Amino acid sequence: MPKRPKVLGLVLAGGEGKRLAPLTRDRAKPAVPFGANYRLVDFVLSNLVNAGCMRIAVLTQYKSHSLDRHIAQTWRLSPIFNNYVMSVPAQMRIGKRWFEGSADAILQNLNLIVDERPDYIYVFGADHIYRMDPSQMLRQHIDSGAGVTVAGIRVPRQDAYRYGVLEADSNNRIARFQEKPQQAAGLPDCPEEVFASMGNYLFTTRVLVDAVKNDAEDPNSKHDMGGDILAKMVSAGAASVYAFANNVVPGANDRDRGYWRDVGTLDSYYDANLDLVSVHPVFNLYNEQWPIHTWYPSLPPAKFVFDEDGRRGHAVDSLVSAGAIIAGGTVRGSVVSPGVVVHSGALVEKCVLLDGVDLGRGAIVRRAIIDKNVVIPPGCQIGVDIADDRARGLTISDNGVVVVGKGDPVPTQP
Repeated sequence: MPKRPKVLGLVLAGGEGKRLAPLTRDRAKPAVPFGANYRLVDFVLSNLVNAGCMRIAVLTQYKSHSLDRHIAQTWRLSPIFNNYVMSVPAQMRIGKRWFEGSADAILQNLNLIVDERPDYIYVFGADHIYRMDPSQMLRQHIDSGAGVTVAGIRVPRQDAYRYGVLEADSNNRIARFQEKPQQAAGLPDCPEEVFASMGNYLFTTRVLVDAVKNDAEDPNSKHDMGGDILAKMVSAGAASVYAFANNVVPGANDRDRGYWRDVGTLDSYYDANLDLVSVHPVFNLYNEQWPIHTWYPSLPPAKFVFDEDGRRGHAVDSLVSAGAIIAGGTVRGSVVSPGVVVHSGALVEKCVLLDGVDLGRGAIVRRAIIDKNVVIPPGCQIGVDIADDRARGLTISDNGVVVVGKGDPVPTQP
C-alpha cells in the first residue's frame, strides 16, 4: 500500500481588510461574520477539514482577538491523533518586526513546518466563500511533479485588475503570471474571460521552504506569495494550475457548483450574503455532505410574534437565525443573525443584520449592513435617502449599500 502523504495546512489570516471597513474596524477580515452563523475563516477551515487535512495553523496578526477566540472555541479537533486547528500570532521569531507580507509570515513560522515535517503544504487564504475538496488538487499536484500548484478560476476580463492572472499551457504549466494587470489577454476559447488565481496554493514542502528563504534575501521583494513567490516559480517553470471548475464536491448541484466569491469589498460581501436567501440559492448552505462548520452560543429558537393588522411579525425570502425575535416587524430578502430583534412596525428589506442588532419601532432599513449590537432607534430610516445617510457620516459603498459600524452615529429622528 502506498504511503499516504503527510499534509499541513497554513491559513493566511493576518489581513487588515481595509476595503471592508467599518466591519474591520475592530476585527481581522477573516473574523467578519457571514451568512448569519459563520465567520469568513470557517469556509476555508471547513474545506480543509472535510478533505482530511487535520493539522492546520492559522497565521494571524491584525486585530486578531475575535478571530483567535473563535478558533479556540470552535475548531477543537481530537488531540488523540495529533489533530489540531491552532491560531498562531506573529511572534517576532526573526527580529523585532511584524509580518512584512504573506511570504514573510511563512518564513517567520518555519518552526511549524520543521516540527510537523509534512510532505506537502496547503497555503490558503482565509476570506473567500466557496466549497472545494483540496484533496483533488493534491492528487493533481503529486502527479504533475510541480513545485507549486495554484487553484485558478475563470473571471470576466474586465475584473482582471483585481486578481493575479495566470496563463497556462495545455499541460497546466503556468507560462506567465501577472499581478493585478490593468489589461490582460483573454482566454483562447473565451476572449472575455481570464484565468485568475484564487489565492490557494499547494507546495511541495522543500520547494516552499527554499522559496521563502530565498525571497527573504531579495531586497527588492515585497514578500508576497503571489507577486513574488509565485512569479519567481513561474519563471523557473515550476508552477502548475489546478482548474477549480474541475473540482467535484459531494452534494453540490449544478446551480452552486464552482461558486467562489472574493468578499474583499463591501459590495462583494453584501452580494455574497444575499446570494444565500433565494429559493434556489447560488450558494447552498444546506449541503449536508460537505458542511460548513461553525459554533455559536446556546440560543432559543427564532420567534415570530404578533398577528394583527399593521403589527405582524414575519420574514420572507430570508435567513433568520436562532435567538432572533421578529416582534411585529417585517423582514424581506435579508440575512438576520443570532439575537437580532425587530420591533413592531419596523421594516427590513435586503439587509444584512449582524448579531444582536436591535431595530426600534417603526424604523426602516433598506440595502444596509448593520454591524453587531448596533441599536437603531425608533422611527430611524437608513438606506431610504442615501444623501441623508452620507450627511450623517455613515459609510456608503460604491453600489449604494449603507453600512453602520460599531460606534457609528445613528440618528434618533427619521
